[in-house]
Amino acid sequence: MSTSDGPEDRSPDAPADPRDPVGRLAGLLNPGSMRLLGSGSGDVVVAWGRAGDVPAVAFCCDARVQGGALGGEGCEQIVRAYDLALRERLPIIGVWHSGGARLTEGVGSLHGVGQVFAAMTRASGVVPQVSVVVGPAAGGAAYGPALTDVVVMAASGRLFVTGPDVVESVTGERLDMEALGGPEQHGTRSGVAHVVAATEEAAYREARRLATLLARQGLIRTDAVDADLSGMLPVSPRRAYDVRPLVVRLLDEPGVELHPRWAPNIVTTLGRFAGRTVGVVANNPVRLGGCLDALSADKAARFVRMCDAFGVPLVVLVDVPGYLPGARQEHEGVVRRGAKLVHAFAECTVPRVTVITRKAYGGAYIAMNSRALGATRVLAWPGAEIGVMSATAAVRVLGRRRLAEAPEHERASLEARLAAEHAERAGGLGRALELGVVDEIVEPAKTRGAVRRALAEARPGRGAHRNIPL
Repeated sequence: MSTSDGPEDRSPDAPADPRDPVGRLAGLLNPGSMRLLGSGSGDVVVAWGRAGDVPAVAFCCDARVQGGALGGEGCEQIVRAYDLALRERLPIIGVWHSGGARLTEGVGSLHGVGQVFAAMTRASGVVPQVSVVVGPAAGGAAYGPALTDVVVMAASGRLFVTGPDVVESVTGERLDMEALGGPEQHGTRSGVAHVVAATEEAAYREARRLATLLARQGLIRTDAVDADLSGMLPVSPRRAYDVRPLVVRLLDEPGVELHPRWAPNIVTTLGRFAGRTVGVVANNPVRLGGCLDALSADKAARFVRMCDAFGVPLVVLVDVPGYLPGARQEHEGVVRRGAKLVHAFAECTVPRVTVITRKAYGGAYIAMNSRALGATRVLAWPGAEIGVMSATAAVRVLGRRRLAEAPEHERASLEARLAAEHAERAGGLGRALELGVVDEIVEPAKTRGAVRRALAEARPGRGAHRNIPL
């Protein structure tokens, strides 16, 4: 680690003001590890230290000075921090509490903020970037976090392009900062916040975990103990269930779920599998039946591209009945957004294993890391169904006239018989095995072992692209 920027040991005296950037950085980095880069004063304070298990560069706005507004000098400090992180290939964590560009400096501050954005873009997909929002962050200080890989918001965090006063003067809407840009809004409606934490300390803890997962990924342990995934799904194939307990059981320990309350019909989690960092993408049938829709396609596509950019293998748990139908979805761009997910998987270079647990129908089957898009290995649980649609839905279309002509008391049995015939004729899982679009039928009890072997044998990869905020 280069110290040419002049690191200094911080004072052991804890600052009394909770907005003090030195104190905030000391709370973020491991105890006793922080070394200030520079004087430790100014608009922005930069430090080096350890974040969890990895060395990291960190910076923090000084909210005591003009509300943390960024002037030219502070922007230069952030750019230098990024240059150091890129030179040393270290994760960088920003602590944000800032009013954006400094009004008193005019266009000079705008230029400085633009240079920060350019530095963030240069670092995108090269070194992990984590933002922790601990206070109001407006204008350029809102776009800064949004350009990074993961945004963690403390309960005190606020993110908005324009504040409540300007909003009211222009639109007449009367909102306070929390209603306009608080964690509830960004964690459930906008999708800007990946993780919402109850306190500032909890936000720092999540930032350390994320930096460790992305920067110290580890290797697959071939001697890892494999947990039994049996009994994780309901007996009835028509019953909804929450997939998150299955994700937890799949991983070595609970990971960090990103966007848990935004587009919850799909789950995206970073965690350890057999000792190695992986990304898990899973349909969640307890929400919208597990259908893909416009928002969940956006969410999954960004996650897949982030994992690919950093060389994080993917495990995809599939139980999807299709895309959510309806005029609202079409008008919200489900075609355009769904194409993002297809593109994200198709361009992936990281190892990625698909496990079809219950069903995979239609275009959503393709989009969820199918063999056609280059999946490393496709596994299916016994009884899993693959098709354009369910056999019952298919015969209601193909056999509409025959069903309509049958006596009413015979329709149910006729429909069941036609569905069975269609399933046999269309092939389903057996045909998928013949075609090679499914590699193996695997029991739930042996799934972790099969996934572990597939990842251990696969050639490592890392995408040659940035992590643009989709």
